[in-house]
Amino acid sequence: MIRLITTLGGVGLLRPAPGTWGSLAALPLAWALHTLGGFALFFVATLVVTGLGFWAVSREVAHDAHDDPSEIVIDEVAGQWVALWPVSLGAQVAGADVLALYPGIIAAFLVFRLFDIWKPGPVGWADRQQGALGVMADDVIAGWMAALVVAVLAALAHLVLL
Repeated sequence: MIRLITTLGGVGLLRPAPGTWGSLAALPLAWALHTLGGFALFFVATLVVTGLGFWAVSREVAHDAHDDPSEIVIDEVAGQWVALWPVSLGAQVAGADVLALYPGIIAAFLVFRLFDIWKPGPVGWADRQQGALGVMADDVIAGWMAALVVAVLAALAHLVLL
């Protein structure tokens, strides 16, 4: 069960770039959650997946607290979902289909992957932590940073379109 959670049902075993595959797999799941229950369900699901991820990852890496196996992608799901919060909330507030905000979805994916790979500032700090904190927190922080960029880009786009 722990392995199914940490690899998102085996998605983390895909090569190359399992983190990118995990982030891509997070997108249709995010769409389904938003479609079923709007931003509220998506927000709660993100918190649940993050907590579940911390729990499962702590057991998966218990043998080596310095280890961050590439097949663990539940952290990418949590971070990618945080990055998508402005898109989900924006769609709900506008009464729009979340897919109509596809530029925001693309931006959230690309910016999250950039921050997750580049590991600027607090993302790098979190990545250097041991155990589940080091595995999960860097992606969640990268998700927060990406969400901020997505929100700023959306605001700028709406100013230009006015």
